[in-house]
Amino acid sequence: MELSSYQRNGVWRQPTHAEIIEFLKDYTERKGRVDIAVLAPHPDDAEIAMGATINTLVQQGKKVAIVDLTNGEPTPQGTVETRLGESKEAGEALGIEVRITMDMPNRYLEDTIENRTKVAEVLRLLKPEIIFAPYWTDAHPDHRTGAALVEAARFYAKLSKTQMAGDRFFPPRIFHFSSNHYRMHMEPAFIFDCTRGMEAKKAALRAYQSQFNSNGRDIEEVLDSIVGYNHYFGRLIRRPFGEPFFSREALGITNFESIV
Repeated sequence: MELSSYQRNGVWRQPTHAEIIEFLKDYTERKGRVDIAVLAPHPDDAEIAMGATINTLVQQGKKVAIVDLTNGEPTPQGTVETRLGESKEAGEALGIEVRITMDMPNRYLEDTIENRTKVAEVLRLLKPEIIFAPYWTDAHPDHRTGAALVEAARFYAKLSKTQMAGDRFFPPRIFHFSSNHYRMHMEPAFIFDCTRGMEAKKAALRAYQSQFNSNGRDIEEVLDSIVGYNHYFGRLIRRPFGEPFFSREALGITNFESIV
């Protein structure tokens, strides 16, 4: 796995946006586009919501990128250096191709022209066929904003006559995941059979010790809750585990062979 963040003298360092763009230009020149990009507000959101799906897609030969819009700090027990190291370990557990940690502020994420442009540049360079964004209704302001920001950036990525890095590109599909802070039931557009990726998901979540094994929480209890959630959605499709996804648009199919 390749990372936009890096260590200097043994200390993890948050890259600037200019450094992220240079990293992506080099990466895509060497390795080409990715198939799927998961854009999450904070490190651990992608793993909570769809870590097993990500690993299953990797097992199917897909090139997957995780783009963390913020580094997730500050938190009660974390540091920027800790979170960057944890996200690296988690990404390796999932087997993803590349992980990017953007320089937007945790707790104060905003859907601004500047931030839309930053995310659009990442999309123009990665050129994913499918992007995943947070669900649009959430108690956490960063999650609500993250959904709006990614949707707007997807539109901006196709603009011409612009100074943005990369060639114009419009990701064909956008779906939404949920690591939701409301206690609410949401009707998914589809449920992904993620059974093959559950062990990798648990390993990835265990990397986030600063978040799940501190401040009065026990990481195994957190994992049990998440696994139970995935077991519930798996039962709805007659599989051991499932992860739910959402879409603002209707989904079309061309055959019935892959419906479980």
